[in-house]
Amino acid sequence: MKAMILAAGKGTRVRPLTHVMPKPMIPLIRKPIMEAIVDHLRAHEFDEIYVNTSYLSQSIEDYFRDGDRFGVRMAFSYEGELRDGEFIDRPVGSAGGMRRIQDHCCFFDDTFAVLCGDALIDVDLSEVLKFHRQSGAMATIVTKTVPWEEVHRYGVVVSDASGRVERFQEKPKRAEAASNTINTGIYLFEPSVFEHIPAEGEYDIGSQLFPKLIASGAHVAAISLPFQWVDIGCVADFWTATRMVLRGEVEGFRLPGREIAPGVRVGLGVHLAEGVSCIKGPVYIGAGTTVGAGARIEGPTVIGANCIIEPGAHVRESILWDYTRVVQGSFVDERIVVAQRFVEPNGDSIDLREADLSWLLRDARSTASGSKAEELIQSVRTTIPL
Repeated sequence: MKAMILAAGKGTRVRPLTHVMPKPMIPLIRKPIMEAIVDHLRAHEFDEIYVNTSYLSQSIEDYFRDGDRFGVRMAFSYEGELRDGEFIDRPVGSAGGMRRIQDHCCFFDDTFAVLCGDALIDVDLSEVLKFHRQSGAMATIVTKTVPWEEVHRYGVVVSDASGRVERFQEKPKRAEAASNTINTGIYLFEPSVFEHIPAEGEYDIGSQLFPKLIASGAHVAAISLPFQWVDIGCVADFWTATRMVLRGEVEGFRLPGREIAPGVRVGLGVHLAEGVSCIKGPVYIGAGTTVGAGARIEGPTVIGANCIIEPGAHVRESILWDYTRVVQGSFVDERIVVAQRFVEPNGDSIDLREADLSWLLRDARSTASGSKAEELIQSVRTTIPL
């Protein structure tokens, strides 16, 4: 069966993470969010997948290629152009991206799924497909109930007892919201939907297509199922999702590496020096990372690949990107470290260079100097390979 993953957005609310990668490539314990989506689609026999891309498109396309190593077939639709050696992104909206693919190759020739590329899900797509076909709908929306204080972040769906959608509100204020049942960005469509999508210009599924379908009398259905859905809409969502995965709270998500102690998983080539004070799970330590003598790591924590935790350093409940060096004696507490920035769980960030704090956290590929370098070299010499 066929599916489309929406991956053309800039992810502005997840900055600074998206300064260096598109939102679908944000990793949850080494695995990009979009890879987990592809795995889930394949598990429900959606094995032909088109992806629309725009912002930092190359990183998505280079990672997934033709999809063969993920057990699916994949293709990409870049929304933009190359001008004077520079990519000029020109996203055309979620519905516009669907229409662009259809106009190119008539890909969608039967019932097809459309999913956002930035949410961790375990919804039973087979059950959704069964409901969609039985309802006879042109479009089906998978919905979920959220707390009232969160409705402003989502499209609100109002449906009757049979599941037929009567009204759709795109990100209303709490006082104006007609319901706290929201659109999860998981859809099933019939090819006839393209009769309602203009051939040119930007066009959005939530704010434009669904209101138009409802106004025209088209059958739009909604189904609410018990399932886990973590929308990575902002830095706080990424922080929460990472901790959920580390704690084993996301059904079906397989943690990488091997477990060397309860709740402690490591990649290949990790070196722990003799005299490491404490590693308290849940913790994942990426391949090639060195942890010096006297260092402490407390979970939930993710340490990326090829990092260096110098002797005596302390990392607590944090997420460190690849090649992060935490210098001797420093303490990283409840922070995300990415692209030379200290990022708090709520998204606030400090540029380490501008704040003159680059001595505290550096790129592990930089050359250490003086006595610290000697201590680090000695630490590596006495490590125990795992």
